[in-house]
Amino acid sequence: MATYLRQPAVAGRFYPGDPATLRRDIHQYVSVTGNKIHAMGCVAPHAGYMYSGHVAGAVYARLDLPQRYIILCPNHTGVGEPLAVMSAGSWRTPLGNVSIDTGLAKALMARFPLLSEDEMAHRAEHALEVQLPFLQELVGDFKFVPITVGTSRFDALSALGIAMADAIENDAERVLIVASSDMNHYEPDGRTRVKDKKAIDKILALDPKGLYDTVVKENISMCGFGPAVSMLTAAKRMGAQSAQLIKYATSGDVSGDLDAVVGYAGIAVGP
Repeated sequence: MATYLRQPAVAGRFYPGDPATLRRDIHQYVSVTGNKIHAMGCVAPHAGYMYSGHVAGAVYARLDLPQRYIILCPNHTGVGEPLAVMSAGSWRTPLGNVSIDTGLAKALMARFPLLSEDEMAHRAEHALEVQLPFLQELVGDFKFVPITVGTSRFDALSALGIAMADAIENDAERVLIVASSDMNHYEPDGRTRVKDKKAIDKILALDPKGLYDTVVKENISMCGFGPAVSMLTAAKRMGAQSAQLIKYATSGDVSGDLDAVVGYAGIAVGP
């Protein structure tokens, strides 16, 4: 496992496969000014860069970015364990390789037995991979723990958040938790914006159970609500007091098709 290199699954499709083009696009997306936010967690979208890259870029441009991350994403493929981590090896993108933070991954697994070592769950999943080029270009050298979340059980999502908070607080260095998620899917633009606001309001209120209940009750097809619930749980335990919506958009803003859109929110959760 120590030498495992996870190959890019969606380079050339979700984002450019050519390094120069990829760097150029990223710098267009992150050309945002404003005071840096010393965040504990964030929500960033994961659609193709042409649709959601400007939202993801706005988030990463505003954050004071550390050199260590836990990145949570939904399991779109349905392959592998319900809560799957990789604790060793590295991931490749067109911008180079990124090492997994083995020490932090092992600390998480020791605290949360439901977390299973499983590279198969990650092999074809796009939602985590698309975050890495932003961090490679903005941070350079960093390490991360990749986790796919394929369960919708609130108790498991909450327990994962508690374990992340404990592992981070017992670590000497700062760690940022990234929850990779798009918002509501494939409904008219107006309806999607109404639904998304209900979910976003719960995130801004730092209310993980409220987010969970709202997504279920309102039938909001937010694919990464599980990662967001876990991230919020961890951030609150670490003392988060506020959250800020950095940018919101829908795919209709780019495509012009307002009949069936996907929503994208970039949110920072901080002290």
